[in-house]
Amino acid sequence: MEHIHKEQKITKKKINQSGCCSAHEEHAHSDDDGHDHDHEHNGEGGIFKMFLPAIISFILLLIGIGFDHYFPQNWFTGYVRIGWYVVAYLPVGLPVLKEAYESIMKGNVFSEFFLMCIATIGAFAIGEYPEGVAVMLFYTIGENFQGLAVSRAKSNIKSLLDQRPDEVNVLENNVATKVKAADVSIGSIIQLKAGEKLGLDGELLSDNASFNTAALTGESKPDTKVKGEAVLAGMINGNTIALVKVTKAYNDSKLSKILEMVQNATTKKAPAELFIRKFAKIYTPIVVYLAIAICFVPMLFVDNYVFNQWLYRALVFLVISCPCALVISIPLGYFGGIGAASKNGILFKGSNFLDSISTIQNVVMDKTGTMTEGVFKVQEVIISEDFNKEEILKFVNVLESQSTHPVATAIHNHVGEIDASIELKNVEEISGHGLKAEINGKELHVGNFKLMDKFNINYDIDPNEVVYTTIAIAYDKKFAGYLTIADEIKADAQEAVNKLKALGVKVTMLSGDKTNVVQFVANKLGITNAFGDLLPEDKVNKLNEIKAKNETVAFVGDGVNDAPVIALSTVGIAMGGLGSDATIETADIVIQDDKPSKIAMAINIGKQTKKIVWQNITLAFVVKAFVLILGAGGLATMWEAVFADVGVALLAILNAVRIQKMKF
Repeated sequence: MEHIHKEQKITKKKINQSGCCSAHEEHAHSDDDGHDHDHEHNGEGGIFKMFLPAIISFILLLIGIGFDHYFPQNWFTGYVRIGWYVVAYLPVGLPVLKEAYESIMKGNVFSEFFLMCIATIGAFAIGEYPEGVAVMLFYTIGENFQGLAVSRAKSNIKSLLDQRPDEVNVLENNVATKVKAADVSIGSIIQLKAGEKLGLDGELLSDNASFNTAALTGESKPDTKVKGEAVLAGMINGNTIALVKVTKAYNDSKLSKILEMVQNATTKKAPAELFIRKFAKIYTPIVVYLAIAICFVPMLFVDNYVFNQWLYRALVFLVISCPCALVISIPLGYFGGIGAASKNGILFKGSNFLDSISTIQNVVMDKTGTMTEGVFKVQEVIISEDFNKEEILKFVNVLESQSTHPVATAIHNHVGEIDASIELKNVEEISGHGLKAEINGKELHVGNFKLMDKFNINYDIDPNEVVYTTIAIAYDKKFAGYLTIADEIKADAQEAVNKLKALGVKVTMLSGDKTNVVQFVANKLGITNAFGDLLPEDKVNKLNEIKAKNETVAFVGDGVNDAPVIALSTVGIAMGGLGSDATIETADIVIQDDKPSKIAMAINIGKQTKKIVWQNITLAFVVKAFVLILGAGGLATMWEAVFADVGVALLAILNAVRIQKMKF
């Protein structure tokens, strides 16, 4: 992710198509040498350097005011006095003048910089030198504080960058060699020392190891992994040396995908942000023309018209009308929400989804891997006496090795090592049913009982009488038996349902698992609407039924089969730990630690963010409208104008960053 770059010269600012400054929406950058400007400016030296021009201007302004009113000097008159205030103006005024010129050259005349330049130069033109310096000084101080606020808002997300080490120790002939993580090939063995961060996704080769998963989940609670389990880039090894076999390239790791999501998060704007952009495009030129009208139109109606007096009112009007409080605080509010969410292990792919989730009326969730652990264990093995039990289990184990489903892992853990001598042919995954292949010229079917029905394989049991998840097996078109597999409900699943109900959100469970298993889980959690035995297209149909009622719906899932229904929902939520890449890619929000209780937290963060954004919009409009009227009537000076602009912007920013300290 790009870093914040906030110089006194305001080089960070860009002028967008709306004709208004979009400074604090833009990503900053690192130099080619990778120097991090955010770290530089967040240090004491960096902050002092940022504020130094304002400090110089402030000291010169105070001395000038002192000479004017408190310690009169005979020499402090005429060109000397003008020159003094010009020198005080230049440290803070030159960067803004430069930005105004560059924006005009790009065809964007009505920018924030242009308004400030007209107002301050106009103040000098009518002899109000101290006020001209003061307006630009306080504007610059406000901009600096805004830059610091943006930097803080982004820091929660930016910290993810430090979780991927550039180099890893690759074992070659039992010798560890430092290699750039980006150059490590799939299949390489990484030696991970105690306290080191893993640079790539892989499979644990050591018997067991404990990992800090804070980079991925937002929690530092140790997570113990055993041999064969997946470990992800960004995890920090515990107190023993661990060996990891690389399974994904550097750019394909789950953490890389997370960083990509975060980088793109600010490109998807919320409706309020889009509104402000359109509003500024119309608003800014209008206030410039109104200021011109305030200056010149009264000469047609006012008997004792004084040009300087009405020009001053027009300049005050311009300063007040600067839309910086809206343009800055609104994007900052949304980015603060994204930052607060990421701090809690919830990743929003855009500020628009913060708005969307705040209005969710229904949460529809998958069962396996979402409300249950997704870690299955084989409970029973029932194989007909007509078949060789050991041989059938070996066949099943080999076929299930073609799948990444938790059921396949459970079978592998139960049966043991895969028999490499068994050759599979014509392997096919039948969505929502199971797997089929040829072994020794005969067909093997492994899946649910709908798979048996699909291929007209007769069986002599009633699947509905078995409470556990059942895996049916057929060999040579004959029913060979079945396995029962049990899954555990997640520790916070009940909390998740209770919190959603407290928010007034309806909860529905959809699953491809057996109806009686789904009902069993739903009853334990207090979910009234639960449906099982669903194919992917059945889930889509159920979701469409809810959407047909003109209700907003979020779908939460983790499997490949959930991708279509996640794409169809108002907001798609993926479980990022166990979730498939396809589901994570399709989802709008990713819960990194797979905790269903984070669903309600995400909704709360969305609601609070939207509340803060609209508080800022209301504050800016009310205060500006009030002071604009006073300014046009000659009842407000430049000092009130500065408050209406910079003061309101700072209040809005303080309100926006508040969300980062909230507990959800």
